[in-house]
Amino acid sequence: MHLKRVVIGSLLVLMMASCTSYYETILRSVDPDVKYKAAFEYYNNKKYRRSAEIFESLILLMQGLPQEDTVQFYNAMSNFNMKDYVTAESNFEKFATVFPRSPFFERARFLRIKCLYESTYRYELDQTPTRKAMSVITEFMYDYPSSEHFTECEAMMDELMERLDRKSYESAKLYYQVEDYQAAHYALKNVLRDNAENRYRKDVLYLTALASYKYAFHSVKEKQKERYLTFIDDYYNYIGEYPDADNRKDLDNFYARALTFTKGADIEDQYASATMTKEERKALEKQKKAAAKEVKRSEKMRLEQEKQLNRQEREKEKQENQQ
Repeated sequence: MHLKRVVIGSLLVLMMASCTSYYETILRSVDPDVKYKAAFEYYNNKKYRRSAEIFESLILLMQGLPQEDTVQFYNAMSNFNMKDYVTAESNFEKFATVFPRSPFFERARFLRIKCLYESTYRYELDQTPTRKAMSVITEFMYDYPSSEHFTECEAMMDELMERLDRKSYESAKLYYQVEDYQAAHYALKNVLRDNAENRYRKDVLYLTALASYKYAFHSVKEKQKERYLTFIDDYYNYIGEYPDADNRKDLDNFYARALTFTKGADIEDQYASATMTKEERKALEKQKKAAAKEVKRSEKMRLEQEKQLNRQEREKEKQENQQ
């Protein structure tokens, strides 16, 4: 039994050595026909690394011959199938530049798109590759509106656009999460200035209103009225587009507080909807009364905090003087 295993092992080693020897012989050969046939044998057997190396070595030998475009195309295809998308993309781009009349031309342009798409990053990371891929996809769809790949290009374009939209929204949202409400409001406004059709538009408008309210709420008293008016604008921008939003209730409460703070019967007349029902107006009045109490409570808390800070400062100053 032991002898049998040794014999089998030796035969396997010899076979592997033979295969390696055959591959190296092909690679060193200067016979284009032999190399061409061997390259496709490896490619058809899904040994893409070897086929890529042989196709690469054939490029110079095939210059000016009818098979030149085929060699360069399958060299790129070998790299593509190995998932070496960077090398494959470069090869497909070069192919499309050199062989615009090749029967592989449209396919090469589409596969270059696939390489670029596969080389993009998730939304949290740099989106430069995403923008490059979208540019190339747009060119392809313009040139080949009837292509069999058109639907797939649309799907890739939609996914990449969603990635940019989310990147833009999440970057602005970060300011809100760290409680820099002024920067958050500015950044969120810019999201829709850059792309009014951002698919996170509802979230952007909602967070814009929240940011402006909290910025006003935490402002010094002299600045609050002006900043609450900004919130009222943002509030109506949101409910104007999404009157039945599930999260509208919180904004309604903030709106009532803002009106109460600004003592704004005139403000209400300016901003209130002409189609507001009697029930909605009653609910608003109720919210305003509750908000008035909240404003008084908040002001009382603020004054208490100031008194406490003053006491602490006086105590600290007293200790320093004693020392």
